[in-house]
Amino acid sequence: MENKDTKTAETAELVVGEAMRPLDPAFTFDGSTIDRIAELGTKATSVEIVTIKAPADLVGVPAEIPVAIIHGDTPTLVDVSRHFESYRTYPGFKRGTATALTLDSFIALVDRHKTGDSVVFANTDWKKPTFTAVIDYHQNQSGGAADNGKHRIHYAFPLSEEWQAWNKQNGEPMEQAEFAAFLEDRIAELSSPTDAEKIALERDFATTVATPADLVQLSRGLQVNVEAVVKSATTLQTGEGQIVWEEVHKDADGKPLKVPGIFLLSIAPFFMGEPVRIPVRLRYRKAGSRIVWFYQLYRPDQHITERVRDDLITVARQTGLPTFEGTPEMQG
Repeated sequence: MENKDTKTAETAELVVGEAMRPLDPAFTFDGSTIDRIAELGTKATSVEIVTIKAPADLVGVPAEIPVAIIHGDTPTLVDVSRHFESYRTYPGFKRGTATALTLDSFIALVDRHKTGDSVVFANTDWKKPTFTAVIDYHQNQSGGAADNGKHRIHYAFPLSEEWQAWNKQNGEPMEQAEFAAFLEDRIAELSSPTDAEKIALERDFATTVATPADLVQLSRGLQVNVEAVVKSATTLQTGEGQIVWEEVHKDADGKPLKVPGIFLLSIAPFFMGEPVRIPVRLRYRKAGSRIVWFYQLYRPDQHITERVRDDLITVARQTGLPTFEGTPEMQG
């Protein structure tokens, strides 16, 4: 009877011997088969870059995108686009807001960048009016494609120094010396009324309209009487006021001082803008032995809004773009 261990050893020897024999010529592989085997081996641990096509009805995305397939036991897809960002030489699309300091610059910038879909929005708030051009606005047709709305040009009507000075003191009471100095400083911004303005203002306000010369005389008269005690302050039939002082009671020419009820400003509310003509009511009240002065700009909102709308018409005419009063629906 053969020993079991001896049989096992012989079998093992036979197997090893078979393994060491050269392959039979019938089992040789051609070059393509070897390449395929090598490819499969490589893909077991390799990274492959492929493109994925977007569905035909998906809008607003690229037609195809690159992704990396990491092969292995659990293959995964990885976005590779972020690796290109550090090599980008220019942005993927225009974005940002340019700020124009003058209306002419705003128009020039809009002309430079505008497309067939660009629009201009106007905020006509008289205290803070602005124009905003949205260069990449939505497609100009019903149901058209949406756009980013991220490329904009902004013009925030910079207020002129003259307008800020008059608006700051509007309705604010001033002592006599302070008011006299204020008129002296701003005399160049006053205007004489035209015949038509004089007729209309005197009819509507039932008072005399002052010329710049009248206000100069008023200012000097106030300076002469700045230390005097007020005796009386009355309103004449012409709508003017008349002030008499206890001792001095004279203007610079030795006459009782008459106060016009209204005068005209001619100033540009906005830096480098066109001037507007604004009626200003002149007011005073007796406070014990002295007079307190103030003025009221008449309907400044109406005059400023008209100026903004006129400028909006200019923008539409020179750029050829549609304009709207309001704000765009998307954030810049």
